[in-house]
Amino acid sequence: MTDEPPGPAWFHGVDSGDEDAACNAIDGGQADEPADWPTHAVEAGFAADEDEYYDRLHGATVSTTRAAVRDRERAGDQQLKYGVRAMDDAERTANELAERVAEWAGALFDDAPAGVDGARAVVNRSPETPAERQAVSLAERVAALDDEAVALRSYIERAAPAVAPNLSRMAGPVLAARLIALAGGLEDLCKKPSGTVQVLGAEDALFAHLSGRAPSPKHGVIYTHDYVRNTRPEDRGSAARALAGKLAIAARIDHYAGDLRPDLHEELDDRIATIRARADG
Repeated sequence: MTDEPPGPAWFHGVDSGDEDAACNAIDGGQADEPADWPTHAVEAGFAADEDEYYDRLHGATVSTTRAAVRDRERAGDQQLKYGVRAMDDAERTANELAERVAEWAGALFDDAPAGVDGARAVVNRSPETPAERQAVSLAERVAALDDEAVALRSYIERAAPAVAPNLSRMAGPVLAARLIALAGGLEDLCKKPSGTVQVLGAEDALFAHLSGRAPSPKHGVIYTHDYVRNTRPEDRGSAARALAGKLAIAARIDHYAGDLRPDLHEELDDRIATIRARADG
């Protein structure tokens, strides 16, 4: 007999064939100090020998990891990530196919406007030949993709404030979701310094800068924010830094606390007002 273990082992009270119970025990259990767990497992009747103990431990830990990954992928911030990526794909594909529709329909009909709206106009045509039917069918796909992009945007606008209230208020729901997607998740975003948040989405330009082929980028996707885009060019760097600093703080609050902090947004408003006032100085 070996000495008693320093606390209940992960396999204590677990049926050797119950993988779910083993996963829960591993995920929620702990021991005060190490022990000869394989020997204790054999003595407890959990495993016939050391090899079988390690086989069951391996199976349980793999299942626990899979469950953790599955739960993470189902989290709200991950759904925002998938949603904004799908929206971008739908918008991009709709616009690309709309060009093909305009090109094809322009050869078949007297007037064929360009763009997604032009494709929607083609949908209302009454095709008479096989080629016209295909052109109209393609236009229908464009319209469907555009509708899907609109639906995805509406989903993001509803979901983002619940997942990241401060980030969504400060950046707007779509930009908030885009920042989360670029970082890989809300937790990943909250761990990034403000300088990294400032250039998210400008990775190609940043790589070119690090390679000595271009100047350092002043901003990434946060350029779409009114506080950057509508600030005069010579002050955009300052505006981007101010915005990125507050976005980084907002992401941390959203991840660790989750409550809306109005003071944070007022501070940003005041800082941007000061930067823009330079033009009047």
